[in-house]
Amino acid sequence: MKKIIITGSNGVLGQAFKEKIFVKKNKKKYKFVYLNSSICDLRDSKKTMKLFKRLNGDSIVHLAAISGGIGFSKSHHASMLRDNILMTFNILEAARINKYKKVLLTLTSGMYPEKIKPPYNETMIHEGRPLENNYGSSFAKRIMDPAIRAYRDEYNLDVIGLIPSGIFGPNDNFNIDHAPMLPATILKAYYAKKNNSKLKVWGNGKAIRDYTFSKDLRDIFIWALENYSSDLCLNVSSPEEHSIKEIVYKVCKNFKLNKKNVVFDKAKPNGILRKKSDISKFKKELNFKFTSFDKGLKITIDWFKKNISKNLVVNKIKKK
Repeated sequence: MKKIIITGSNGVLGQAFKEKIFVKKNKKKYKFVYLNSSICDLRDSKKTMKLFKRLNGDSIVHLAAISGGIGFSKSHHASMLRDNILMTFNILEAARINKYKKVLLTLTSGMYPEKIKPPYNETMIHEGRPLENNYGSSFAKRIMDPAIRAYRDEYNLDVIGLIPSGIFGPNDNFNIDHAPMLPATILKAYYAKKNNSKLKVWGNGKAIRDYTFSKDLRDIFIWALENYSSDLCLNVSSPEEHSIKEIVYKVCKNFKLNKKNVVFDKAKPNGILRKKSDISKFKKELNFKFTSFDKGLKITIDWFKKNISKNLVVNKIKKK
């Protein structure tokens, strides 16, 4: 049985690794160890080294990150750059010194240069500056690319990198101050319906996004641990695209909220017009069937409705 250490286990993707059905299905093959910031501050090199020595695992899936939506990112460039880089190299050093067999690092399509033409392929990571509102986080993620190559070349450590787009699913971050666009919209739609008020959305709604369901990415990450070994990072996003306006209206439909309640604040930034990843290299490796956005959205909103009625979502927000 392989012991897999999951960092950032309280995040939306980390929570997918905790799903009871998934754990039960894999209990004879994997033992999962779930880490979060209350267990260890991965920015602290000594604590990280000590913990990973004690855990004595086989592989690491590094999901932990300081992240958030545009509003959070634009005001925390330094801390996002510093903290994410510290975590990356503390994980790599702990894996190297304690002889872990494999490390999976998580990048993001949001790091790609602002002015390149989509779809983005994996060779374009460093071909220009990222979006100004998100440069701290983007450069922290980009450094993973040369880090993967360097640790493979010098230390023969089997490090790989996967590049998802926006991730969504049950147990997402619904904190209105920190949440990415989709979970923030779900929370705002809930209150707009409850209070018969307006749902305010940043930008004009024309920007196009590709979101990937958390359970899909979890399964892809497990596949990669078993089957992928290369210094080339892989785009692993869903091929399905929707405009932000379409996404907002789909959320409204799930809450039976009239579209007339939606107000697009055109004074706020839109972000990059289109963030489309080229997944052709991944498709050559694995013929994966992604969950449709509509199905994933319904599962996510059903989870949200069930758990906000129990105050679990509210408590989750307060703990952030």
